[in-house]
Amino acid sequence: MPARIIQSNETPFAEVAIDPVTLDIMENALRNARIEMDATLVRTAMSPGIREQGDAFPLIADHKGRMIVGQFGSYIGPFLDGYDGTVEEGDMIFLSDPYSVGGAISHCNDWLVLLPVFKDGRLIAYTSMFGHQSDIGGKVPGSMPIDATSIFQEGVRIPPVKIWKKGEYNEDLIKLVMHQVRTPDWCKADLNALIASCRVAARRVIEMAERFGDDVFVSACDELLARNHKAMSQLIAQAISEDKVSFEDYICDDGMGFGPYKIKCTMWREDGRVILDFNGTDPQSQASINMFLNENMMRMFFGIYMIMVFDPQILFNDGYYDLIDVRIPKGSLLKPNFPAALSGRTHVLGRLFDILGGLLGQKTPEFLNAAGFSSSPHLFYAGTDSDGKWFQLFQIGFGGIPARPLGDGPDGHSLWPGFTNVPNEFLERYFPLIIERYETVADSGGAGLHRGGNGIIMSYRFLEPGVISIHDDRWFVPPWGVNGGRPGARASKILEKPDGTRITVPNKAEDMKVEKDDVLHFVTWGAGGWGDPLERDPALVAKEIVQGLVTVQGARAYGVVIAADGSVDATATAALREAMRAERGAIPVFDFGPDHDTLRANCLAETGLPAPRQPQWTARRAAA
Repeated sequence: MPARIIQSNETPFAEVAIDPVTLDIMENALRNARIEMDATLVRTAMSPGIREQGDAFPLIADHKGRMIVGQFGSYIGPFLDGYDGTVEEGDMIFLSDPYSVGGAISHCNDWLVLLPVFKDGRLIAYTSMFGHQSDIGGKVPGSMPIDATSIFQEGVRIPPVKIWKKGEYNEDLIKLVMHQVRTPDWCKADLNALIASCRVAARRVIEMAERFGDDVFVSACDELLARNHKAMSQLIAQAISEDKVSFEDYICDDGMGFGPYKIKCTMWREDGRVILDFNGTDPQSQASINMFLNENMMRMFFGIYMIMVFDPQILFNDGYYDLIDVRIPKGSLLKPNFPAALSGRTHVLGRLFDILGGLLGQKTPEFLNAAGFSSSPHLFYAGTDSDGKWFQLFQIGFGGIPARPLGDGPDGHSLWPGFTNVPNEFLERYFPLIIERYETVADSGGAGLHRGGNGIIMSYRFLEPGVISIHDDRWFVPPWGVNGGRPGARASKILEKPDGTRITVPNKAEDMKVEKDDVLHFVTWGAGGWGDPLERDPALVAKEIVQGLVTVQGARAYGVVIAADGSVDATATAALREAMRAERGAIPVFDFGPDHDTLRANCLAETGLPAPRQPQWTARRAAA
């Protein structure tokens, strides 16, 4: 049963013509309101994940629930279609269960609030914000257990409930929720920050409607959506072929000894619409790497990728969603059956961007990006300090960003453009640790005409005993290069004991004990390169050696020979490049590196750890 919208004034909005100047003013006012939502959030939240890193996503939607500005695409329409309740003035809805909103949020750590905005008795808009909570209870600190086999092991699940009902705050509900978490002070402050950011945006919407008129505001939203639809229609006609193209990439493992897991997507244009068909993706995992992918979220991923590659001036909103048909097989890694665990879904989330790059560039390889939007590395560190106080860190790390047609990939940058790193000073002030190294890893970015972004190394010296957990990927299957670019380096994690013993640990490790003065070397992946590395300017390679981004030995991947004084040996470089060209043969569009059997052997040889095994269903499928 769909939600019932209760309004004291049910007069329909009138459609009015909007002149270009007014539309431009309102568009920018909405953009600014979205920015003000972010600013309110980070100034009010307490957890480092939201306050310092910005792990939160806003949206402002029209009265039908279609996102006008935001970052994650609107879940509101499908949510209201399945919400068995009322929406009234003074209400605010609170939830965290992905299965209750069709995957609009993708794990229970993401707390979401939805505020219906009423003016003069009529529903005129919605504002919404969700942010990642550092802890929501469950079996491990941080509430993202790698070995979870059910969502019930991942902490408190909040169905859609009214945190405010007709203007009255549901304090008992919040007491109940906060009783389940390890960091109630952070969670309560962060929840209040989500609420405040929605209310700020709601005030701005009402101010716009009061200034221009309700009908003008609603008509402007319709026009912004229609304009986006028209622009995306043109992009689709230009960039997407009617011929089917497929691409696949792999999640290295599930943290429980099985992998790799394939994600496959086939894309084509049909009757002016894009079809994204994930048939061929592997079945769901027993562990928590599943992602319950919302179709609107995938439409958003596709649209924002298209806009950023082809025409960044287009305002991103939900106007084009009817142009994208997303097909995801039920029971797969991207649409698991309830109650599959979901907390570790960030590896799949990141890999979807690599797959989009591989799909969209096949018709026009000059627009290809290499791989590198590959995961979202997490570190958890928790325990009780010498004063008997509980501490708990959740931090997102950064890897290399893909090389692009227009230049090198950034070194050690965020998966999401709005994210920032947690300052080392903050970490050392609030947690019992010291950051001994924070730098890029030379040569980890794939060689190319444009170099893939280098990964980073963060070396944490722990000052108190505790437990750590590591969530990362690309330690088995490297990020691929394109148009002659080479793959990036794989990630690795090394635990160094006080006596100097170095232990290579998996990139997915749960509840590992650490002692005082243990050092964790947290190394992330480098991204793939773009274009022929033998075409890169030797002087630029020499400059990057000075900058610590490339080594003298690594320069040889570009066919560059460095003399003893640090300058380029032009004669030797020309000879080496000529020999390398003669030896390599044709340049492939994609360079995935060694095959999986070789990668598995390398994983075993380099780390001393058991290589991930293929899941049993993969063996059965191969036999069939």
